[in-house]
Amino acid sequence: MANRILVISTFIAIACAVVTSFEPSPLQDFCVADPTSSAKVNGLACLDSKMVQANHFSFSGLHIPGNTSNALGSAVTPVFVGQIPGLNTLGISMARIDYAPWGLIPPHSHPRATEILTVLEGRLLVGFVTSNPDNRLITKVLEKGDVFVFPIGLVHFQRNVGLGSAFSISSLSSQNPGVLLVANTLFGSTPSIPNDILAKAFQVDKSLVEKLQAQF
Repeated sequence: MANRILVISTFIAIACAVVTSFEPSPLQDFCVADPTSSAKVNGLACLDSKMVQANHFSFSGLHIPGNTSNALGSAVTPVFVGQIPGLNTLGISMARIDYAPWGLIPPHSHPRATEILTVLEGRLLVGFVTSNPDNRLITKVLEKGDVFVFPIGLVHFQRNVGLGSAFSISSLSSQNPGVLLVANTLFGSTPSIPNDILAKAFQVDKSLVEKLQAQF
């Protein structure tokens, strides 16, 4: 099983890098991220290439299920530049996503990446919403081995609709795709978006907005 996951993950990563590359192409062999650098650049400063080791390009543990004992019943194991410094400037990353029965990855978007998801176990309901003015929901139930693409910046979601647990692998066209959870963004911002603005936007009473904000 571990070998199958590795082969599939590698294929997805290569395909995503070639087809959906979004970030500028690197001008050197690699630019391993140096998190200790105080330099301000678009991304992370490069570590001295003489200090680069194999561990800067590797990550262990993607075969280990995430802990889904939470309110959403899901867990994301990221493999971004924070986990593999060698991803810096390469425009690609990936993640393992685990789902308890009826587990949910709530509506969210990635402002800097297209995502391609492959179901490796279970059955998922997935979908995304197009931009204004159509706001069209495009959705599909995926079975084991199915692949689905979430275009960059569009709100999307995943839900386990199978009989047991599920997990998937996603590749993303950015070393740091970012994530905007719709509910958290609107009702859990710091400082809070004024109640009257949200109440008018959603055409609801302010008391309901306050109740929602209290959840975040």
